[in-house]
Amino acid sequence: MSERSVAAALEELSTSIPWDQAADWDVSGLTLGDPSQLVRTAGVCHEVTGEVVAAVEREPVDLLVTYHPLLFRPVRTVRAVSGPEGLAFRLIRLGVSLAVAHTAFDVCPGGTADSLAASLDLQETCGFGPLETAPQVKVVTFIPARYTKEVAEAMSSAGGGRIGNYRGCSYRTEGIGAFLPQAGSAPVVGVAEEENRVAEVRLEMIAPAARQDAVVAALRKAHPYEEPAFDLYPVSANLPMVGRVGVLPDPLSGPELVDRVADVLDVEAVRCAGVKEAKMSKVAVLPGSGGSFLASAGACGADVVVTADVSHHQMAQADQLGIGVIDPGHAATEAPGVRRLLGLVAGVAPRIVDLTGLRPGPRVRVRRKTG
Repeated sequence: MSERSVAAALEELSTSIPWDQAADWDVSGLTLGDPSQLVRTAGVCHEVTGEVVAAVEREPVDLLVTYHPLLFRPVRTVRAVSGPEGLAFRLIRLGVSLAVAHTAFDVCPGGTADSLAASLDLQETCGFGPLETAPQVKVVTFIPARYTKEVAEAMSSAGGGRIGNYRGCSYRTEGIGAFLPQAGSAPVVGVAEEENRVAEVRLEMIAPAARQDAVVAALRKAHPYEEPAFDLYPVSANLPMVGRVGVLPDPLSGPELVDRVADVLDVEAVRCAGVKEAKMSKVAVLPGSGGSFLASAGACGADVVVTADVSHHQMAQADQLGIGVIDPGHAATEAPGVRRLLGLVAGVAPRIVDLTGLRPGPRVRVRRKTG
């Protein structure tokens, strides 16, 4: 396998990890490093911890792909201190580029949510729980039909018209544009100082708000009119789904499902509430902290939700909704997806270092009362 730059490796991974589909509050994509750096060796970890950085110091990598963000909250300095900023400093000093998958990988086909569903053998799965991504706009303009292709291609090249793994997406309708060019104008079609009616195409294209200026500039440059008309609308569109709901191949009782989850995810104990003795077949899963999506899972007809970090009040809400909750822990629900992430990164790097066994977070143990 040949070497490639960090930017090229991440672009190749974008077919499996849509970096622009991360939640608007999230950190995703390249967060440290040089996009032009060559990738000879890549590492994959669940979370950047002191153990992970120490392992990279012993066995260097050019690109480290982590599931959890390192600099999740803003920092004012990057110094040789304890905590995330200190770990970032050590990676920078080592010349390691750092890319974050997180919610961009949760939502995509074959990502963290699908991997958790597959680990429990769920079938006929579909998504639930729309995830708000970075702000978007819809750019609309009006063009004589023969110029539509040229303008659409210019807008697309500037970052518009991207929906998931599709590019150049637009909607076009035909209509009549009316205008009266004033004295001193130079209309491309029509006659100055007379009302003109021209067959036009209404071209609509979605774009990230961060690319709005570039898309509008491309539109104006490619548009044939002296004064092109265009509209900008803030939209919430094409939201990815962060959870999955499906059916078990054979219905299980509540206790049987709890045991299945504990065995498959290799945990010593789980928190649960509202898990009934009756047989259940429809299960919703959401990796990581999914307590805010319990009502969405219930609306999909789920009997029980497998997720993590469910608070007391969220457990009470689920009980009122008649939904069971199984909480095996944050990292455990993400582990199947992290293993999938390792396989994807291995496909773009000549050499891979597996750091996924260095589990994130404190080592929590369940202690039972003995007397």
